Amino acid sequence: MSTTATESVQKEQSMLLQKDMIADHFRRLGRAKEEGKKVVYTFVPGNLNELILAFDMLPVHPEINALQSAMRKKSAGYIREAEKHGHSEDVCTYVKCDVGMLKSGNIGPTGEKLPEPDLLLLSYTGCFTFMKWFEILRKEYNDCATVMLHVPYQGDGAITEEARAYVVKQLREVLVPQLERISGRKLDHDRLEELLASSARAEEDLVSILESAKQKPSPIDAYFGGVYYIGPIFTAFRGRESCEEYYQVLRSEVEERIRMKSGPITPEGPMHNEQYRLVVEGPPNWTSFREFWKMFYDESAVVVASSYTKVGGIYDTGFRHDARQPFESLADYCLGCYTNLNLPSRIDLLEKYINEYEADGFLINSIKSCNSFSAGQLLILNELEKRTGKAGGFIESDLVDPRYFSAANIKNRLESYFQMVDAKRQNRHTPSSRERA
Repeated sequence: MSTTATESVQKEQSMLLQKDMIADHFRRLGRAKEEGKKVVYTFVPGNLNELILAFDMLPVHPEINALQSAMRKKSAGYIREAEKHGHSEDVCTYVKCDVGMLKSGNIGPTGEKLPEPDLLLLSYTGCFTFMKWFEILRKEYNDCATVMLHVPYQGDGAITEEARAYVVKQLREVLVPQLERISGRKLDHDRLEELLASSARAEEDLVSILESAKQKPSPIDAYFGGVYYIGPIFTAFRGRESCEEYYQVLRSEVEERIRMKSGPITPEGPMHNEQYRLVVEGPPNWTSFREFWKMFYDESAVVVASSYTKVGGIYDTGFRHDARQPFESLADYCLGCYTNLNLPSRIDLLEKYINEYEADGFLINSIKSCNSFSAGQLLILNELEKRTGKAGGFIESDLVDPRYFSAANIKNRLESYFQMVDAKRQNRHTPSSRERA
């Protein structure tokens, strides 16, 4: 991220590119109905963007609208509106924000009115809430056409041939016929392969960017900055030339920071003195995102790896979309998203990050209304402390509900946590009595 507190610091080219991409996408959505474009509502984990684009349809991601609304300080009003219509305080706040936005005229984060969906496409990847969310939307949109792609959970920690074949069969025999019917065109297999090949090239650059955090100092923050870096590839742009261009530009910027031995870009400008290297589990808070980030860079703490930046695809373990096997590749993508991993696999991945990125510790941000992430996090904390010997921390907030972000509480916990990291460092560096002798 390259927004800054002073006008003298210029935004990087990649940030400007992404801003233009997002604005253009919402403008296209605003014109969709008058231009005869069909619209698909779908979610980030397991999204089938290449297949949607192959039919020249436009995607809408409800959880992206929610987080963008939160960053623009609009989510509190939308949540209150949803609760007036009977949605519980304990329901996922992404859902309530989206429903409240719909009830308030369905004006998107950039001010464009969002078109109604022609298809609700659910690629189920481990979050039960998604299914209830689309039940609500289907009712609101008068029984809009709906396809649920049932993606088996990775119960044993691996993608099986049977699971892959099960998803491929649904793609070929259920989803594609529906997309053909709604779009009024046959699937262009050559176009799909072009889109998948483009995705793979962008994914290669993304992995290089994320793995740059192994450098010391890290040239990126892989959590607060990382949520910007993953934006295009996790949403409406994967497969497009603009997505490739974005990651080429971002990669060159990161490589230049490595060459200059510069730290990550923060809202206050570049970080110059890396003191702590952390791995973070769980989503960030979006309503106070900048204030939340400031608590970290005020302590010169850099997040070198995070689980949330894998929610829309885990590419740094080797997966790439494959034009040679389009449907098998799409199936593997859905099956391999972070929220579709079992608990032991999540712990293994976080342990790998702690070790490979030479982190000083790890931190869990437990989200009040997100069962998909929060279930099992104390077990994750205890197991990672046991395996790595590194200090683990635990804070609590929410996705887009400002009522559950307590800045003073989080700041106090973080200060205590960094003291614990310092104490563990000191113990590691204190010679034993035998060594002193």
